[in-house]
Amino acid sequence: MVGGGIIGLATALALVQRFSGIAVVVLEKESDVGQHQTGHNSGVIHSGLYYRPGSAKARLAVRGAEQMLEFCQEHDIAHERCGKVVVATRESQLDRLANLAERGAANGVPDIRELGPDELHELEPAAAGLRALHVPSTGIADYPAVTQTYRALVEAAGGVVRTGVEVTGLGSTAGGIQITTSAGPVRAGRLVNCGGLMADRVARLAGFKPSLRIVPFRGEYYALRPQAAGLVRNLIYPVPDPDFPFLGVHFTRRVDGQVEAGPNAVLALRREGYRWRDVSARDLWDSLSFSGFQRLALRYWRTGAGEIYRSASRGAFTKALQELVPEVRSQDLVRAGAGVRAQALDADGSLVDDFRLIAEEGMIHVLNAPSPGATASLGIGQEIASMAGDWFSAGQFQRPAPPQSAPPQTAPQT
Repeated sequence: MVGGGIIGLATALALVQRFSGIAVVVLEKESDVGQHQTGHNSGVIHSGLYYRPGSAKARLAVRGAEQMLEFCQEHDIAHERCGKVVVATRESQLDRLANLAERGAANGVPDIRELGPDELHELEPAAAGLRALHVPSTGIADYPAVTQTYRALVEAAGGVVRTGVEVTGLGSTAGGIQITTSAGPVRAGRLVNCGGLMADRVARLAGFKPSLRIVPFRGEYYALRPQAAGLVRNLIYPVPDPDFPFLGVHFTRRVDGQVEAGPNAVLALRREGYRWRDVSARDLWDSLSFSGFQRLALRYWRTGAGEIYRSASRGAFTKALQELVPEVRSQDLVRAGAGVRAQALDADGSLVDDFRLIAEEGMIHVLNAPSPGATASLGIGQEIASMAGDWFSAGQFQRPAPPQSAPPQTAPQT
């Protein structure tokens, strides 16, 4: 396994649970697991409302919401099925709100209810809107704790999780796969690439050349100061803008009670860049030189410029939030960090709108698994384990040799 985020560890867990005696080693380049997308997301258990009917996202999010709630309950992890409201604040949004309700019903999202202004105010007294949807199956969870629990279960089943080990090269040999790492060579019978923000690069190390490219989009958050946090009881979302490929800024209550507002969406200047000053020439060139990003930027340049302005201006950010909660003020907001979304783009400029798992020459590459990836992590892991079913039978492979102390190999960095 390459990658120790929530999906990599959920996959490792599915493998050790499904195949008795399987030898699983997870290689994670950071000093601990779950340091990037897993540790910087909004903490929401998504219901499956937004996704195209019949898609893997729709199927796995609806199932995953129940799986995640059950997992958190079983392992005493902080969580709550708190529900959310999706609010139409303009007449032009009402048809889209109705379409969203139909999509959710088609996906099997339970108990969606349309609200008028009075019913909305009963749930969220400070929210303003013409109509809204109440989605009670949405929840919140402590995903870093979920990830650490996945790790503990993998290790208890005999799996190995190695942190501080960066994969720098991959090659096929007669005996399987030779993995070059910063800690020395590793031999494996098969490989699953859950590299997140680096997944397409890991695939290319193996000689696979996907037509898509991962482009990093940073989402920035504010937290509401304690005196303003009471304006939001649970989760308040806007109706998605069809001219913008993300959900828009919204309010989220976390399991510790803090209320966050955001995220916006701006191009990250480094794949793991959480601030404007985090810049990588290689990563930036990878984004700007890709025809898919160029087409996307031309299509959404006005919206993109607005997102950059909102990143720079607390007042502009506040104005967007006031569409949902008019009482919120700029002085109520304090910076609260950022996350980077690994969004795959096709060469035609379209965002890959579903999970994308590719099996290629003894490897499985997870090339697109942004939101609702955390919600669906158990299901994604089980799907990968099913894909790997032809590979693994008890005792088929010897336990891979762990990295040996050796100078770092000279190979492309992931």
